[in-house]
Amino acid sequence: MLRKTIAIGFAICTGLAACGDTTGEQLLYGAGAGAAGSALLDGNLVTGAAVGAAANVIYCKEKPGRC
Repeated sequence: MLRKTIAIGFAICTGLAACGDTTGEQLLYGAGAGAAGSALLDGNLVTGAAVGAAANVIYCKEKPGRC
């Protein structure tokens, strides 16, 4: 159980730090964070990657000073 808690914490930190300078980096980092979150929650990896990529790009475009 401790391993899963550490993995979830790592995924959350990765997701929060995943912005990137270019749109390609934003897509890649967001997809990685989304897929990692889906894997930890036993979800669909492709869906998680797609949602993570889209969310990261949208966030970075809406809040350019925070990325």
